[in-house]
Amino acid sequence: MNHKTHSQSMALTGQPPKNITRNQKFATLVGMFGLAVMLLAAFNVSFPNKTLWLTISLSALFSGILWFSWEAYSQKLPGIRNDGVWFKSISNKGFWGWIAGIALTGFYIVLYFYPEYLGLASKGTNKGVIALFDPLSKALSGNPASQWFVYGTLYTVAILAFGVKFLWKYRHNRYERLRTFSVMLFQTAFAFIIPELMARLNGDKLLNGGSLPYYDLKNVWPLNYYNFEGYRIKGFLSSGDIGFALLIFGILSIFVITPILTYKYGKRWYCSWVCGCGGLAETAGDSFRQLSDKSVKAWRIERWVVHSVVVFVTLMTTAVIYSYLGTDTSKYWLTKSTFLIGVASLLTLVFGWVMLFKREQLQKDAQYGAIGYFVIIMALIGFHFFSGEGHVFLFKSETLRKSYSFLIGSIFSGVIGTGFYPIFGNRVWCRFGCPMAAMLGFQQRLFSRFRITTNGGQCISCGNCSTYCEMGIDVRAYAQKGENIVRSSCVGCGICSAVCPRGVLKLENGPQKGRIDSNQVLLGNDVDLMDLVNQK
Repeated sequence: MNHKTHSQSMALTGQPPKNITRNQKFATLVGMFGLAVMLLAAFNVSFPNKTLWLTISLSALFSGILWFSWEAYSQKLPGIRNDGVWFKSISNKGFWGWIAGIALTGFYIVLYFYPEYLGLASKGTNKGVIALFDPLSKALSGNPASQWFVYGTLYTVAILAFGVKFLWKYRHNRYERLRTFSVMLFQTAFAFIIPELMARLNGDKLLNGGSLPYYDLKNVWPLNYYNFEGYRIKGFLSSGDIGFALLIFGILSIFVITPILTYKYGKRWYCSWVCGCGGLAETAGDSFRQLSDKSVKAWRIERWVVHSVVVFVTLMTTAVIYSYLGTDTSKYWLTKSTFLIGVASLLTLVFGWVMLFKREQLQKDAQYGAIGYFVIIMALIGFHFFSGEGHVFLFKSETLRKSYSFLIGSIFSGVIGTGFYPIFGNRVWCRFGCPMAAMLGFQQRLFSRFRITTNGGQCISCGNCSTYCEMGIDVRAYAQKGENIVRSSCVGCGICSAVCPRGVLKLENGPQKGRIDSNQVLLGNDVDLMDLVNQK
């Protein structure tokens, strides 16, 4: 037996981590050199050949991560162990964890609110690190780089590089490999390259002189809360048939595509296979998934906060659309009053359906919360008769939009959601702030076929599943009781199943009819197993 690759320890918790190898130290130096080039550019060091130095910088970052990851996992047997994750400073909210969190948070604050310090020029040519990215931006879209292009490039490089690390780490699990390839593809093609190329087509004759709007094809309302603002609608309609098709696609995504896919596959089709936020969390944030708070208190806060965000974005979007609609029925088929009546009717139908047919699946506080939110929204919609022009819900629509953009779009999703990976875990935005995750979770909880089945008789209570659940679900508690896991917050990442040493957990989409009730078997109830099997 080769003692270098085969662990002789029977401990489920693993051993304290060893010091990094010499090759990993060299890999760290390579990656830090790539980062140093960008830091020098940020301090206005002028590189003579920006194309060359940008290539060197990104290549060094990418190859450093890959080299470090290869050294970490190439000599290990397939399969997941704790590997001393709670002994490492970076992954246990230690000194280096806080340093990483502060550094990432500082970067996001500068990116969102002070891009001029990165070299962004409102007039004239860019400077600093943004100027370093100008050649790549001009090659893709024909325009100089912005802070968002720099962010998008680094975001994509991180998902690709750490995605390869994730593939090596979870190479024993086919499901993990497939969904990682998926998020890498969607981020690179649909979120980064295609929108930039669409911007390059602006003004093309094929568009009848119009402009093709910048559109991230994988973003769906309410995640892209800005999609139905006045300037966006004008951009769609001025782009001819292509722009109109994109507008229709955006509407169908909300009311048709999303519910169907969520019914069949659960929210994982988006949160774990498509979404860029989830893609970064799963790849670059994988080392911090164990930091998610598993307490009941955190779960209660999560439910109230994330659903409050959904109410906020619904009110904000309604107010924004209301603000630019007309009132003359002879000119507009969709007037202000008609739109608000339609919104109220749709919300009433959804609320009525839930209360009539799905009420038992909601806990009492969730029922009270749904009633309270429904009453608030209906009351605010009624207030529009007392609001002035450009007002709805007694506030200016622009005020609501700016407040949401600042509090949720910037502070929560960017600064806290990503910057605090090493402190709160990799899915803090998805758990507490993402309106898309909340809406998909609502659908998953009430009518989706997706669930994680458990075999309680096989569970040895090792706790790996709960430790590595990035959404703060105490998976072990379900497994010990043999209960299926149907939770709104579950993103179907499948890591709980991947790290289970006994094969207790399984992700399923099939119908429940004819399935053995594992809870009855576990409790020793009088159940004819063969009779249940033969019902299939």
